[in-house]
Amino acid sequence: MNFELSREQREVKEAAREFAEKEFTPELAKECDVKEEFPWELYRKAAQLGFLQPHFAEEHGGQGLSYLENLLIVEEFCRADSTLGIAITVGTFGSDLIHLFGSEEQKQKYLPIVARGEAVSSGAFTEPGHGSDITLLDTTAVKEGDFYFINGTKTLISNAPIASFTVVLCQTIPGLKHKGQTLFIVERGAEGFEATKITGKLGIRASLLGEYSFSNVKVHRSAVVGEENRGFYHTLQFLDYGRLHTAAQAVGCAQGALDRAVRYAKERRQFGMRLADMQVIRHKVADMATKIEAARLLVYRAAAKLDEGKIIPELTSMAKSFAAKVGIEVVNEALQIFGGYGYLAEYDIERFYRDVRITAIYEGTTEIQKNVIARAILG
Repeated sequence: MNFELSREQREVKEAAREFAEKEFTPELAKECDVKEEFPWELYRKAAQLGFLQPHFAEEHGGQGLSYLENLLIVEEFCRADSTLGIAITVGTFGSDLIHLFGSEEQKQKYLPIVARGEAVSSGAFTEPGHGSDITLLDTTAVKEGDFYFINGTKTLISNAPIASFTVVLCQTIPGLKHKGQTLFIVERGAEGFEATKITGKLGIRASLLGEYSFSNVKVHRSAVVGEENRGFYHTLQFLDYGRLHTAAQAVGCAQGALDRAVRYAKERRQFGMRLADMQVIRHKVADMATKIEAARLLVYRAAAKLDEGKIIPELTSMAKSFAAKVGIEVVNEALQIFGGYGYLAEYDIERFYRDVRITAIYEGTTEIQKNVIARAILG
């Protein structure tokens, strides 16, 4: 059993860190946070260097790297800055559904524009009346000949205000719940398809959020992603990847918070000594570093299993729930080290505190992850 990253993986991680440390400025992060704006220029720069979806096949705009290497980039981006890192890495959300289950024609059409930073994508599952429960949907797709007509509403959708296309989960067989659901690609500008921006979020304010409404939106059967009436199962498999993406965000945010807390503790003096020389601070730092390392190893192991073709839902749920817990705890302790200054917008740690909280909610709440884990253990 090898716990070390390969030379190639270390190079990917170092390249991502170098780019992020240079390009992710506090000024840009604060501007995007306050204005709730997506960092388009930075997104495109990241794409030019191959940092968006590098695990896509080369013929689909990627580099054919592993999913673990993709997560190394996510981690380093979020370590450099939680606001910009999450916004950029979430900008590709939903495209993995096409990567995993799409037809070759769909992959050729949609994946390269995401990998090149020309488009943002989204995945639409959550509904106003259901939240975490996607076993029964109010959004329907009725088949008429070679076409489907979609009606309904999806909410709390990442990238909705700016996505060029979305992959939406619909009920195609009424009454069959999850056994009668199908995924469809819907492009921005389709007649009857509207996106509304949701503002006023606590954190990740540069990662735009919105709601979709579908009113007799007509799509051809070629827009079906994967198998008809297998959309729920495709979505669950997709979420195994998404959970780890969120887990890597949490690990990155935690490491970034620890980095900042350590620098501050070495500079700040109280009672005639550095904070870093106080035992209470040293113990905090020791605990924070230990938790991060444990979470990181769990995320890497789960990602390595996916790259081996072994989908273990309880393992990805463990990684997601534990990493989110660690991320929130570590950022909280980092803010405590900053004291009153940590509560001010002048310091990055205030944004990290607001941004990391979402990792315990989206891509499946911590409670849902624990249900998955318990079901695997107890039956």
